[in-house]
Amino acid sequence: MKIIKGKISLYWKLIKSLQTGLLLATGLAGFMSCKCPVFNFPLQLGTAATLFLTISGSTVLNMWYDRDIDAKMKRTCYRPLAVGDISPKEALILGLALSITGTFWAVIINPFYGLIVFAGIFFDVFVYTIWLKRRSCWSIIFGGIAGGMPILAGRTLGIGQIDWVGITLALAILFWIPTHIMTFSMRHFDDYLSAGIPTFPSKFGFSFTRLLIAISSILATLAMGFSAIRVGMTMGFLHLLLILSGGLISLAIFSLLKPSEKLNFSLFKFASIYMLGSMILIVLV
Repeated sequence: MKIIKGKISLYWKLIKSLQTGLLLATGLAGFMSCKCPVFNFPLQLGTAATLFLTISGSTVLNMWYDRDIDAKMKRTCYRPLAVGDISPKEALILGLALSITGTFWAVIINPFYGLIVFAGIFFDVFVYTIWLKRRSCWSIIFGGIAGGMPILAGRTLGIGQIDWVGITLALAILFWIPTHIMTFSMRHFDDYLSAGIPTFPSKFGFSFTRLLIAISSILATLAMGFSAIRVGMTMGFLHLLLILSGGLISLAIFSLLKPSEKLNFSLFKFASIYMLGSMILIVLV
């Protein structure tokens, strides 16, 4: 029993539970944004399970592929693969098992939904991580596309087709991700440099990166605001969303005017709070 608990603990670290949980929340918010009058618990459970499996699986596959650079970075050198607590073969099998199981289950629920779920894995693992991450700082665009797939998949499953609300919600995630990742890459600039990972701070400098963060933050809030209005969010909830949006934009602008590592990290943390808060408001409408 102790050995099993130890393995589960290591696997839990592999799936990056906070990141997986946040993306899962976006997918469920997308599904629940359709406001179906009939509560379908089996379908909702299937949506949650398939998204959890595929998001977790792609995360494990990413960590499997990036185990060499994780070992070079101070913030990631203690991850299970980097220190050898889990073998690369075991991680690969786990990642494939989770991804394939989740994708097949998603296809059984709805083939179109399954296709979008698979697209998320494809963009995340093959395009972002394997092809572009070590070659170009612009890889985060494709990472952002992958990050937008859960909410698009959930919305599409809920209404039976891709609509402009689903696309805009996915764009909100796409624009939010630079705020999250670029701020993080400034805080851990030396780590990324030592691992040979191209980032916007290393290629274009901190000032230009902060400008992009401010612009992407504004675009994220505009996309989220448009989506909120289209799904019928009431004025009370819209006011709360406006407060969250104002906080994100303010931090991004302050990071331009008075840049500091502390402010950058505050922006990084608030970006996650903003996205989670936005998803909760969409669900509560």
